[in-house]
Amino acid sequence: MVVTQRTTEPAGVVSWSAVDVVGPEARTFLQSQLTQDLGDVEVRSARSLLLEPDGTVVTACFVSVHGDAFELVVPSELAEIATARLRRFRLRARCDVSSHDHARGEYRTEGERIGDRWPGVAEFAAHLGPHAFGRRVLDATVSFAKGCFTGQELVARLDARGANVPWRLVQARGAAADALDEYLRSSGPSGPSGVTSVVPVEDGVLALGFVHRSLLSHTPPEGITISAA
Repeated sequence: MVVTQRTTEPAGVVSWSAVDVVGPEARTFLQSQLTQDLGDVEVRSARSLLLEPDGTVVTACFVSVHGDAFELVVPSELAEIATARLRRFRLRARCDVSSHDHARGEYRTEGERIGDRWPGVAEFAAHLGPHAFGRRVLDATVSFAKGCFTGQELVARLDARGANVPWRLVQARGAAADALDEYLRSSGPSGPSGVTSVVPVEDGVLALGFVHRSLLSHTPPEGITISAA
């Protein structure tokens, strides 16, 4: 069965919300929670990940700052989960964590997001670590020089050992979603393989999904193309 992105927005439109972290210790708190170095976020927005203590990804976020207020733009379906996760670790930090709807994200449509090979709600539902999403996502979101953050020890250890994770995010193109899903599941043990998000394109469908690393050494059948995320 193909697992695809679900949304209450019009077909193909991505819904975004913002998690607001506000207060004199907001930056210090987020430095201990997000994977990205926020040291110079005043002059640029930053892509980051929010992890669980076991190193699995809760969500990606697009971070900006206005004074002592940080805005983390996340998919709307994950706003409450991200807010609860941050509040759980806030402890005595002098900042407040809340969320609001109707934020503006980097992608307007699912087609833009999938075309840019960027993971979303359905991909994060696999509960995998950052390395499963590919070196491009890792390089854009994770700083290994900033110091500790929640989940950092496991992520850093895996990176130092070559990051040969079993499940990999790929972008796939073919005539039909079912055929893509069948191929993505065709190698390796049982696991989170298969199509996760899909949109129609002129010559068929474009999708994101997970494969076992063993599939990456295979030549896809005619009509299917696979590229690592």
